[in-house]
Amino acid sequence: MKADNKTILEQANAAISTGNNEGFLAHCTEDTQWTFVGEQTLRGKEAVRAWMVTAYEKPPVFQARQFIAEGDFVTALGTITLPDKDGQATEYAYCDVWRFRDGKMAELTAFVIKP
Repeated sequence: MKADNKTILEQANAAISTGNNEGFLAHCTEDTQWTFVGEQTLRGKEAVRAWMVTAYEKPPVFQARQFIAEGDFVTALGTITLPDKDGQATEYAYCDVWRFRDGKMAELTAFVIKP
């Protein structure tokens, strides 16, 4: 049975939470595009891979409170804990809007703020 988009996102997040960047990227299209609203846009799996090396030096801790899935989109709301520039664990609120294509994550629009 083919996994639904919400399940795919949950599997990808489980991989990244253990530090398995490649396991996460296996769920992305080669031309994936990630837009961090107000910050930057990453184009292509290689750009995302390079970003993950520094951004996810320590695996992030996700607390997804809610998923909203419709058609090719899954929205995830929750918190993510990452080290700040001084290495201190810092919690951020996030809203990720993922667009899927052929069972893979093709596009991300991410809103991340420090509450």
